[in-house]
Amino acid sequence: MEIKRNILLNPGPSTTTDTVKMAQVVPDICPREKEFGSLMKGLREDLVRIVHGDPDKYTSVLFCGSGTINIDVCINSLLPDGKKALIVNNGAYSTRAAEVCEFYGLPYIDLRFPVDQLPDLAVVEKILRDNPDIALVHTTHNETGTGLLNPIREIGALAHKYDAVFTVDTTSTYAMRPINIEEDNIDFCMASAQKGLMAMTGLSFVVGNRAIIEKSKDYPKRSYYCNLFLQYDFFEKTGEMHFTPPVQTVYSTIQALKEYFAEGEEAKWARHTRVFNAINKGLDELGFRQVIKPENRAGLVSSAVYPDDPNWNFETVHDYCYERGFTIYPGKISTTNTFRLCALGAIDEADITDFFKVFREALEANNIAIPVKYND
Repeated sequence: MEIKRNILLNPGPSTTTDTVKMAQVVPDICPREKEFGSLMKGLREDLVRIVHGDPDKYTSVLFCGSGTINIDVCINSLLPDGKKALIVNNGAYSTRAAEVCEFYGLPYIDLRFPVDQLPDLAVVEKILRDNPDIALVHTTHNETGTGLLNPIREIGALAHKYDAVFTVDTTSTYAMRPINIEEDNIDFCMASAQKGLMAMTGLSFVVGNRAIIEKSKDYPKRSYYCNLFLQYDFFEKTGEMHFTPPVQTVYSTIQALKEYFAEGEEAKWARHTRVFNAINKGLDELGFRQVIKPENRAGLVSSAVYPDDPNWNFETVHDYCYERGFTIYPGKISTTNTFRLCALGAIDEADITDFFKVFREALEANNIAIPVKYND
């Protein structure tokens, strides 16, 4: 079966291999069968392996949904009654965590920093010291709206110093940028199958500390579907998801995990780094400015500022590239017009070389000056 290959430079879903696509084509099966349960067991164990977790201490819990479901699950499930959450927020995805707190009516501190800057750890510690009722600290590893890499190991150490649980949104780093859940001081990390694993949409998961999950059974139940302990407990007792899983996505994810371990953590990260470097090189050659300083980039997302050119139109440039098999993506910064190019998926440096040929053509076809111009 011949499948057209598109190069997705958006921040997920990512470009997949044909073998991952075809892994969905399987005989129909009821997900309550023992055969399917054994597949889920191996899948859960592999998800812990990726972040080098001790399987006796850490487990993974699966949910149907996009990556946002994980933020919802962790925050509503892991905050004890009468306690407060601290959101270390310098981007759109940590803002989403603050919105979860708001919608559940949970007490929280939204500790905001500029979207192009790292959080001030001294300020983080002062907030923790002055608010002994903080029981959960949350942040985002790679703020995907900009490509900023947050210092999670240091934030986690502060959270633990003040006896708080540390949850990290690793949706856009998991299975790409190496993570060690213990050494990085993470209690709970999270991702979705369609990102770093390069599988299909519909399956998300939380990897975290068993003892804390079990302790949370006594916390307020704020959601029926999105409760971490209830889902974990059902897995432990039955080997199944509490509610119907995305069966075909599970099969594709199992295949993606096989391909992940075959490529290897270091080789995969090296490939993503090649792609990222090629993206930055291409943007530099065309004169584009980026939002994040090189030393603060996560190595997976480049956020480029729109040029000050009357002929620039993102949609027109996007459509030109899309029609030729390349997808670019708008930015997620409220104060600056940007677009993003991402080093996710089953792509390599040669794909980026091909993309920039098309991208340059798109600029030329629309009479956009090269190198691009800025007024200041």
